[in-house]
Amino acid sequence: MPHRVKVSDLFEALSQRLQLSWVAGRSGSEKAIISDGIDSGTGIIAGPLNYIHPNRVQVIGQAEKSYIEGLGPHGRKRAIEQLFENAPAMIVLVNGVEGPAALIEHADRDGVALMRSPLPDSQVLDNLQYYASLFLSEKTTLHGVFLEVLGMGVLLTGDPAVGKSELALDLITRGSRLVADDAPEFTRIAPDIVSGTCPPLLREFLEVRGLGILNIRAMFGDSAIKRTKYLRLIVHLMRMSAEQISGMDRLSGAHTDRDVLGVSVPQVTVPVAPGRNLAVLVESAVRNHLLRLKGYDAAEMLIERQQQAIMDQD
Repeated sequence: MPHRVKVSDLFEALSQRLQLSWVAGRSGSEKAIISDGIDSGTGIIAGPLNYIHPNRVQVIGQAEKSYIEGLGPHGRKRAIEQLFENAPAMIVLVNGVEGPAALIEHADRDGVALMRSPLPDSQVLDNLQYYASLFLSEKTTLHGVFLEVLGMGVLLTGDPAVGKSELALDLITRGSRLVADDAPEFTRIAPDIVSGTCPPLLREFLEVRGLGILNIRAMFGDSAIKRTKYLRLIVHLMRMSAEQISGMDRLSGAHTDRDVLGVSVPQVTVPVAPGRNLAVLVESAVRNHLLRLKGYDAAEMLIERQQQAIMDQD
């Protein structure tokens, strides 16, 4: 398990999206929803009220409320007691359901977070399951700066002090958006999709040598920040001499693939040398990659033209 996810983590991540309000059981904020000691092999973390196979997050909507109320006083009391005997980490009342008073009393007594959302159960469950799947997925941290460049997720990599942060700052002034600096976290969320985000402690910050730590949101506004983005291209910065640059393949460039969590991600190497406008080169690399995705290859087009010219001379 890559992470230990607490109730407070989930509340922080989804409180705005699900319009969550904390009703009772605040002492249970540190309870684990996902951890090494909890069997989550099925991937089902949240679900409607279930006494047979209890979920870590039990969701109570109108149907569950009607079921509990229809049990009569004794049955209702026993149903609520059994709910807490199963030791859920969190209970969410959805569709604006109030829930019986005994539910609040038990939540405070047993330290089980009780929250309420006005949204329908299907929407709440979809968000809870998606959030859980991100933490259940395999993760890795790569050194570099992760940006959205021309709408594409681009990771800038290279040796320390090669100029990644300075280049990122230049790209941000040209309209790109910062996702994460230094240690972006990547998660494989589908067989061919890797999603990147920023650790909470580093969010919005960019370190530039000589300037120190910069708050990109404060300097450039909300539009300069992106919370998550799919990784589609890696641009590797490499210091090269004039001789090394002249020795590169001038027709096809330095293109390869890099394995990230089992997904093959295209990588292009961009030489770093005095006088080279790296921001323009990175944007051009992105535009060229977009053309490649559509099936257009400039090198192949040039070769075809040359072959056609030779044939015309014959």
